[in-house]
Amino acid sequence: MKRFIFLITAVVALSSCTSAATETAQEKTTTLTLLAYDAFTPEPGIFDSFTNDTGIAVKIVTGGDSGVLISKAILTAGKPEGDVLWGVDNTMLSRAQQASLLTSYEPVDIGDICLNADTDWFASRNLAIPTRLEDLVLPQYRGLVVTQDPVASSPGLGFLLGTIAHFGEGKWQKYWSALQSNGVHIAPDWTTAYTIDFSGGSGNGKYPLVVSYGSSPPAEVLYADPSAPITEPTTSVIESSCFRQTEYVGVLRGSKHITASQQLISFLLGKKFQESMPLSLFVFPVNPDATLPDLFTKFAVRAKTPLTISPQDIEKNREKWLNEWRALLL
Repeated sequence: MKRFIFLITAVVALSSCTSAATETAQEKTTTLTLLAYDAFTPEPGIFDSFTNDTGIAVKIVTGGDSGVLISKAILTAGKPEGDVLWGVDNTMLSRAQQASLLTSYEPVDIGDICLNADTDWFASRNLAIPTRLEDLVLPQYRGLVVTQDPVASSPGLGFLLGTIAHFGEGKWQKYWSALQSNGVHIAPDWTTAYTIDFSGGSGNGKYPLVVSYGSSPPAEVLYADPSAPITEPTTSVIESSCFRQTEYVGVLRGSKHITASQQLISFLLGKKFQESMPLSLFVFPVNPDATLPDLFTKFAVRAKTPLTISPQDIEKNREKWLNEWRALLL
């Protein structure tokens, strides 16, 4: 009988220890929600080493194009739907800062928003690819351009800002009026513009000129049809149209996992993740120790003299510019 009681006591004690250990393990396990735009496509398994080293799991939740993502996040500022946000760029930086959206803003990648051309389309028609923004309003390029709605789309806003930087206040409006008269098409977002409306790359549309990125051409080589691989892209970048974009990452104000979120941001800025970005996110790393892959070095464009506008000027004039654009195009 004593032996039986002893065994029961031992089992209960062991069960208690196991339960306590399980509870402790659960307390140490954290799942972070990383909010990002739809085009955030990191290398598969890239977060495995981070989880193994820290015990922190990463759940990615996407929320539309950049403009939509940031607008949604601002509406819930202080009571966020996630812990870390990827996707604020220099066109929306001051807006996010005014809303105190993040506790810090760390530059995480650099790229250029540029016109891309379907080189095969132009070659087959013996038509020169335009080299300047001014060319787009010429009769020979009528109905050939697709860009994105700058109200909701980061590349669309970047292209609009690029034209403002190039033509100047009071003159860019005439340029957009001329673009409209020449048949420019406005898509709701980058995915629609590039993968549906654009005639080049993965698209089967009717527009051989699209607003995309200076890093889009290497993606065409990497994701070419395996049954018909290519060694060079069939798209090119019009460098004079490039507007410089810097993206930021930060902890969402109100996150309940501040320390874990900061660990994730350190990982995103570290060499391993930064070196994975060129051929997964198609952006340039900010980490100076990160090495670029040959495909990216060979075909991606980083404009030597990109078009720029300061975040302060963007914040000061964004709504006015967008309202003027709406009046012209919508």
